[in-house]
Amino acid sequence: MARILVVEDDHDLNNAYGIILKHEGHEVVSAYDGKEALTKLKDFTPNLVLLDLLMPIMGGLEFLRQWCKQGSAKQAKILIFTNIENSPEVSEAYKLGAERCIVKSWTAPHNLSRVVKDSLATESKTPTTSN
Repeated sequence: MARILVVEDDHDLNNAYGIILKHEGHEVVSAYDGKEALTKLKDFTPNLVLLDLLMPIMGGLEFLRQWCKQGSAKQAKILIFTNIENSPEVSEAYKLGAERCIVKSWTAPHNLSRVVKDSLATESKTPTTSN
């Protein structure tokens, strides 16, 4: 199974995603903002990152910029998990390496395992939007 970093400031969503993904057999590490996520990456190398864009302290875009500077971002699939599907922020995230935008309001937490499984199964880095 995969090593997944969940970066989501909503504690309830973060916990729910963690429970669902762990139940599927994934190793999950949680962070509640981009700064904490960068710290977690010192000891954890994910295969996949579920990343919220709008967070306090350090948002998802700044996290991606910092991670790309470190040169490690290309080792993981990056899924943007947000409610701002058609925005400059999502476009910028794609430029920084995100391959998929998952709209939170369209994706029930119980559908998360399907989205993650589909993403892990694909080799493409072509940006897509899913629900």
